[in-house]
Amino acid sequence: MKLLKWLTGSVSGLMLVSCVTINIYFPAAAAEKAADRIIEDVWGPETQPQSDPEATPEPQESSASPSASGLALQVLDWLVPQAAAAEANININSPAINALKSAMKSRHNQLEAFYNSGAVGLTDDGLITVRDAKAIGLKDRNKVNGLVAEENKDRKALYAEIARANGHPEWENDIRDTFAKRWISNAAKGWWYQQGGSWKQK
Repeated sequence: MKLLKWLTGSVSGLMLVSCVTINIYFPAAAAEKAADRIIEDVWGPETQPQSDPEATPEPQESSASPSASGLALQVLDWLVPQAAAAEANININSPAINALKSAMKSRHNQLEAFYNSGAVGLTDDGLITVRDAKAIGLKDRNKVNGLVAEENKDRKALYAEIARANGHPEWENDIRDTFAKRWISNAAKGWWYQQGGSWKQK
C-alpha cells in the first residue's frame, strides 16, 4: 500500500513538473522552418535554406528500469513527447506579422544592392548594420543608415510579434536567435555576416 501511494504521488508530482516543461517547450525545428518561410518571402526565392545539423532536436531519453521511479519516468517519456509534438507549430500569419513582412520585403529592394556590395552586413544577433561606409556614396549614406535603422526596428518587432502570436512572449529571445542563424544560412553568395565578432563572406 505504501508503495502504491508513493508511486501515485511520484507520478502525479512528475506529471506536474512535465506540465511546466511542456509550457515552456520551444519548438526549435518548427521555428527554423517558419523563419525560412518568412526569409524567403522577404528576400525572394533566390535564397535557399541550408540545413543546420545543430538544429536536430535531441531524442527523449527513456528509462527501462523496472523500479517504481523508472515506471514514473517511462510515463513521462510518453506524455512529454506527445504534448510537445502537439505544440510543435509556429504561427506566422497574424496581421501584424504580415504587415512587417510586407514592409521588410519592400525595403529589401532598396537594401539588396548594399548587401551585394558588402556595405551592409548581417549581424550575429539577427539584425543588420553598415559594415563598410566607404562602399556607400556620400549622397546615399543617410538613406542607407535610415534603411538599416528601419529594418532593425521591424526585425525586433517581428521577433516579438511571432512570440506573442504563439502565446509565448517569453520565446522572443529564442525566436531572435533562430532568425539570426537562418538569415545567415539563407544569405546569398558574396554577402557578409558576423560570426563570433568577426566578419566573413559567404
